[in-house]
Amino acid sequence: MSVGGCRTGESGCRRSLVGMFAAYRETGYNVMLFLHIVTALVAFVPAFVHPLLAKQIAAFDASSRGKVFAVMAGNSRRIYAPALILTGLFGFAMQGMSDGVIEFGQTWFWLALVVWLAMNGVLHGMLLPAERSVSDGDESAAKKIDTAGLILAGTFLVMVYLMVFKPGS
Repeated sequence: MSVGGCRTGESGCRRSLVGMFAAYRETGYNVMLFLHIVTALVAFVPAFVHPLLAKQIAAFDASSRGKVFAVMAGNSRRIYAPALILTGLFGFAMQGMSDGVIEFGQTWFWLALVVWLAMNGVLHGMLLPAERSVSDGDESAAKKIDTAGLILAGTFLVMVYLMVFKPGS
């Protein structure tokens, strides 16, 4: 295993394992980790809350539902979509600051990249347009919102698994 540019157990390596981990968990890295976690929470709150809200407003008249979906769509564009993008960017920053502890070639890391790209595709290509359509009165697009929400919730769980268990590290 390569740690901080040195193979563990390699004689003559200038970086000590203790010194490497001190850099790995320095304040800058911890700030990126904090931002990574917070933006992930912000990005995925609607994946769990919006389906409940949609069920609660089902009895509203079409005009009122449209207004609620307009607010949801606005928040998705202004808050949740940027948060999802920032989550990935902070993750890349952490990888760059990890002194080789987190390497791009680790299976869990590149799988997380693929999942993150898929999440962005679903959010920007499916969910946001469907929310706009429903807010404009197209009730048939509500099914796309449900489907996209389920996909995002599922990929979120896959992402959490990858982050916690780090398969292939």
